[in-house]
Amino acid sequence: MNNSGRKHHAPEEKVSILRRYLIEKIPVSNLCEKFGLHPTVFYRWLKQFFENGAAALQNHRPDSGRRRDQERVAVDAATIASLRAQGRSWATISAELGVGKGTAQRACASLPKNPSQTVLATA
Repeated sequence: MNNSGRKHHAPEEKVSILRRYLIEKIPVSNLCEKFGLHPTVFYRWLKQFFENGAAALQNHRPDSGRRRDQERVAVDAATIASLRAQGRSWATISAELGVGKGTAQRACASLPKNPSQTVLATA
């Protein structure tokens, strides 16, 4: 069988066609005729769209937020403030304490009135 007659649709085009069905309420038969699709192809796209929709809504920044399996670590804000007062950089402090730069900054910013208290921050 010769597959050269098949039209390959880009993912953006597939979404556009599905959107016309879902939002504009254009009948499947009209869309299939207009775009030269077999209805089974259209319904396969629709199934894939709904099965993979969660992936499209996920945050794609791997460093955003604390992962569920990531432990919380105790960070002594007073120690961080003391290191900063000694002129150490955020990068140096975070490397010495084994926490991220943002974690060190948040801990220092949340320094309690009693500096001996420990603050929980994300690693």
